[in-house]
Amino acid sequence: MAQEIELKLVVTTEAAAVLARDFVPAEGTDVVKQHAVYFDTPEHRLFEQGASLRIRRSGRKRVQTVKLDAAKGAGLFARPEWEQPVRSDVPVLDATTPIAAMLGEQADMLAPVFTVAVERLRWLVETEEAAIELVLDRGSVTAEAQISHVCEVELELKRGDPAALFALARRIGAIVPVRLGVLTKSERGYALLAAAVDGSGPDAVKAGPVSLDRAMTTADAFQAIVRACLRQYRLNETILLETRAPEALHQARVALRRLRSALRIFTPLVGKSDAARFSGELRWLAQVMGTARDLDVLAKTAAAADISDIARDRIQTARHTAYDAVEAALQSPRVLTTMLDLMAWTTVGLWLTAADRETVRTMPARRFAAKALRKRRKAVKTGGTSLKALPDEDRHAVRKAAKTLRYAAEFFAGLFDGGRQRRRHAAFVRTLEKLQDRLGTMNDVATRPALLARLDLCDTNDAGVLLAPRRPRKRARAAARAHDALLARKRFWR
Repeated sequence: MAQEIELKLVVTTEAAAVLARDFVPAEGTDVVKQHAVYFDTPEHRLFEQGASLRIRRSGRKRVQTVKLDAAKGAGLFARPEWEQPVRSDVPVLDATTPIAAMLGEQADMLAPVFTVAVERLRWLVETEEAAIELVLDRGSVTAEAQISHVCEVELELKRGDPAALFALARRIGAIVPVRLGVLTKSERGYALLAAAVDGSGPDAVKAGPVSLDRAMTTADAFQAIVRACLRQYRLNETILLETRAPEALHQARVALRRLRSALRIFTPLVGKSDAARFSGELRWLAQVMGTARDLDVLAKTAAAADISDIARDRIQTARHTAYDAVEAALQSPRVLTTMLDLMAWTTVGLWLTAADRETVRTMPARRFAAKALRKRRKAVKTGGTSLKALPDEDRHAVRKAAKTLRYAAEFFAGLFDGGRQRRRHAAFVRTLEKLQDRLGTMNDVATRPALLARLDLCDTNDAGVLLAPRRPRKRARAAARAHDALLARKRFWR
C-alpha cells in the first residue's frame, strides 16, 4: 500500500491548451491515452464506503488500482492506494487489497459502472525540496450515456515537502486561472449515475457531516473542517457559474459563513492576523453574493404578490445585475488566489509549527471543542438577555452568535458520538435552528425597506405588498421563547 498525496486543479479547455503549449516542457513529457473501467456492486457498496476500484488500460498495459477516501478532499487528496498489474478487465480480489473484506459475499457482484477516457500529458518537476509528477488530463467520464468532460491538472508529490505542491500550483495560476478540484474522477462517474436515475442536473450541495474522531488533535480537526467547507463551496460554485441557480448561491454563501465561523472558533490555534486576513476576503465575497441572495428572496416574494409590472421589472433587472457581479467576482484573480492560499495555509501554514501554539495544536480536539462550544453558547445566552426588547442591531448580533454556535455544533458532532450525546446533539441543533429561523425572519423584516429603497420602490404601493407583516411584538416573543428553549437544552458536549 502507498500513500498518495495529490493536489487537483480544475482548468478550462482554453487554459489547458495554453498550458500544453507554454508550460509543458518539450522534452521529458509522456503523452498517453488512458481508458479506465470502474467497478462496483449494483448498490454501489464501494462508493458508500469511500472506496474506488478501477482497471486502467494504457496501450497493452493494464493496472488495477484501489483507493480509499472516506473523508472527501478539497483540492488536496491524501489516500491509501493499492496498485498491481493485471492481465484483463476482470478485477483481481486477493489479499493484497481490502476489496474482498469490504464486500464479503457481494464481491461476486462487482461489475463495470462507468468509464474514464483521457489523454494524459505527464512530466516530472524536480527541485532540491521535492519531486512532483505533474499531469494534465483532458477527456471525459461516461456513465449510462451521460458524459462529464474532464480538464484538470494533478500534482502528485513523489518526495519532499507538500508546500512544494502549492508553490507549483501558484506558478500555474500565474499563467492560467485555476480552481481547487474537489471531485475525483470516480465521484464524477457516480454523479453521472445519479443523474441518469433521476434525470435532473446537479443539486445544490448542503453541508454534510465533518469526518472527525476522538483520536484527532485540534490541528487535525481544523484542517478537516476547512477542507469540508471548501468542498461545499467549490461544488456549489461550479453549479452557480453554470446555472445561476439561487439555491447554489445560497449554499455557497453558507459555505463561506461556515469557513468564517471556523476561523473565529480556531483563532487561538491559527492566530488573529491570518484568521482576520482570510475572514476579510471571505466576508467581501459573501457580501457580493448577499446582494444577489436578498434579491432572490425578494423575487420569490414578488412572484406570489400582487405588484405592478414596473416593480417586477426593477427586481429582475437588479437581480440580473447582482448575478453579473457575483460571476465577475468568482472569475476574478482575487477569489481564485484566496481559495488556493487558504488551502495552502491550512495544509502547510506557519501555524502548524509556531512554538507558542504547540499546546493548543496538540490538544485533543474533543477538549478544544467542548471549550469552544461553551464559549459560543455563553455568547448567545448573554447577548439574548431581554431579547424581546433588543434593537435590530443587537438582535442581529445574537443571530450571528447563534449561527456560529450552530456551525460549531455541526463541526464537532463526530467528537461526541455516544448514544446519549447524539440524542442531545439532535435536540440541541433542532432548537437552535428554530431560534435562527425566528431571528432570520425578523432580520428580513428589518432590512427589506432599505432594499426596496435601493430599487426606488419604498414610496409606492408595491412596497406595502412586498413588506412582510411586521407584528414586531409577536415575532419578538416567538424569538424569546426559542432562545429560552435553547438555554434549557442539555449540552451534548458534556
